Amino acid sequence: MATDGGAAAASHPDPGVERPAFLELFFDLVYVFALVTLATVLADNLTWTGIVETLVLLLAFTMIWALTVWTADSVDLTRPAGQGQFIWVAAASLLLAALAADAYGDRGLLFATTYVVIHLSTAAYYMVVVSHRRPPRRSVRILIWEAAAGIGWIGGALVGGSGQLTIWVLAVVVEYGAAALGWPVPGIGRSRARDWRLVGARVAERYRQFVIVALGVSIFVIGTTFSMSEYTLERAWALLVVFTTVVLMWRIYIYRAGELLTDAIARSSNPALLTQSAAVTHLIMVAGIVGAAVTSRLVLGRPLGETPPSWAAVILGGPAVYLVGRGVLDFTVFGRISRSRLAGLVLLVGVAPTTSLLPPVLVALLAMTVLLLIAVANLVSTRRHARTPAPPMLG
Repeated sequence: MATDGGAAAASHPDPGVERPAFLELFFDLVYVFALVTLATVLADNLTWTGIVETLVLLLAFTMIWALTVWTADSVDLTRPAGQGQFIWVAAASLLLAALAADAYGDRGLLFATTYVVIHLSTAAYYMVVVSHRRPPRRSVRILIWEAAAGIGWIGGALVGGSGQLTIWVLAVVVEYGAAALGWPVPGIGRSRARDWRLVGARVAERYRQFVIVALGVSIFVIGTTFSMSEYTLERAWALLVVFTTVVLMWRIYIYRAGELLTDAIARSSNPALLTQSAAVTHLIMVAGIVGAAVTSRLVLGRPLGETPPSWAAVILGGPAVYLVGRGVLDFTVFGRISRSRLAGLVLLVGVAPTTSLLPPVLVALLAMTVLLLIAVANLVSTRRHARTPAPPMLG
């Protein structure tokens, strides 16, 4: 999704209006459904191939979400032209989420076509429908690269079978590689971070909302799984463990880099670049939270018995991935990675060999305990040492 301004853009954006529009919050509801679907798909196909398949789909949804977030800084969502395009992307994304469960099956071609159409139609909309005072270079760049990636998406769906995943992985690599390089095109150059009018407070709030959406998905999965299972004492304990894990993920996120991200962006000499970098860290954390949602479904479904290696990988891997993203966010905001994040990763790796001897609920309890220790360490550290944003290298 891309825009360069025009009729849909505000003629004189009010710098004081930095909070997300209500339409953006409505748009996020589609992604609640999308993440619930992905968590369910992964829980039902918990293999290494299943993990890669789900990650590819998560990256696809995130690309649409991220470009929509960045676009909203250039579009006046109080006007019909801007609202119509946003609603179209939401509707198409809803269809995409509905198709995700069978994206590697009979509905693969429809999924790929819908995904490509979202990107191409949006870029074409801003190039053709919306009037511009200058050539829509950014939309042209994105259109060209998404068309190239689209060949892979549709081609992979047509190939099907084991080749589909390989081709879709390559398509995702093309998309994210192009985005990292600014969608370079010979003759018109590449987009730079300063080309995006990214308002720090609004975009930082959108990232926080993305994390909240993911946490909400985990709570939804916890509630629905528990309600559909037989009520037993061991499931009650499992409910306490998985819910506490989600609470601790929220606590670790918001305390305090999550709170100070807006200030870090405001202090940076290149806020747009820092804002785009923060998108990557939040994607990593959301992937970890989705892992926690899968953990909830597994552990509440069968709290006792043996813990298969694939289960252990998700139960411990979800928090580990989350801590990686959270550590990078620390570096973005404070210029350093908290030692508690690193210690947490070491502890998760250290307990991994014991998982074959423990039931799923105890493995989840170990992961929860690691997060609890990190949350306590954060609280103690913050009371002893006040920190202010000091983003490195990106400033």
